[in-house]
Amino acid sequence: MPELPDVTVYVEALERRVVGQALVGVRLASPFVLRSFDPPLAAIEGRIVRGLRRIGKRIVLDFGDGLYAVIHLMIAGRLHWRGPGEKNKPQGIVASFEFANGTLHFTEAGTRKRASLTLVRGEEALAALDPGGIEPLAAPFEAFEAALRRENHTLKRALTDPRLFSGIGNAYSDEILHAARLSPLKLTKSLGDEEARRLHKATRETLASWTDILRAEAAARFPEKVTAFRPGMAVHGRYKEPCPVCGSPVQRIVYAENECNYCASCQTGGKLLADRSLSRLLKDDWPKTIDDL
Repeated sequence: MPELPDVTVYVEALERRVVGQALVGVRLASPFVLRSFDPPLAAIEGRIVRGLRRIGKRIVLDFGDGLYAVIHLMIAGRLHWRGPGEKNKPQGIVASFEFANGTLHFTEAGTRKRASLTLVRGEEALAALDPGGIEPLAAPFEAFEAALRRENHTLKRALTDPRLFSGIGNAYSDEILHAARLSPLKLTKSLGDEEARRLHKATRETLASWTDILRAEAAARFPEKVTAFRPGMAVHGRYKEPCPVCGSPVQRIVYAENECNYCASCQTGGKLLADRSLSRLLKDDWPKTIDDL
């Protein structure tokens, strides 16, 4: 799922292309993507885009007079820009926004149909789509710590809870926790003051650094290679590959549709965290430390 750095770069790329431009028309290739009926889709046609903003992992197009189009990419949704005359359309188009200077294609891979387009009218209706998490790049330590300790969850769950922190998902939470040298399963209320400050610093630096990397990678082009798995990442998506800090093999915990990647040597004092399915299968044969492994 595109997270804060990816969505930020999307917003910046769109600002350069559509702000001040009139939306000529919207074409839906999939009726499932539209999650609202009032205001109707026709309400934004012919209107000028006044601005863009990010709300969590959502992209908001402001059409003025309190009229907004909200794109939520979810896991498999992506955006693509094609200039006038470009015929190489991307695969999996669910909606297309046509402007005089080009077309914004909204795509979704797979058949799950989770990505969405929602039209709302008024700031109150827009605010209702915001889960309420604080902005991690702007929040001072005190606000960050208050959000972190609001509920007693694992650090991994807390960082990815949109009610607590805005825009952080599975990929960057792995990178943040590795940078902070903290176990993903450590409970928030057991976190010491120094550890909390370390996590705050790692969160800001990781998100800012990756935003800069993606911004430079896209340059003046539209970001086309938006993925949760990048070669420069320390642990996310790098199971069994060497940790760039200590060289130990990166470990993982698999749960539901996600997995958590971490370095046992850097983050858990060498202890292997129990993968629910494998630890049940292996029982006493489950290795307890990186040395046992």
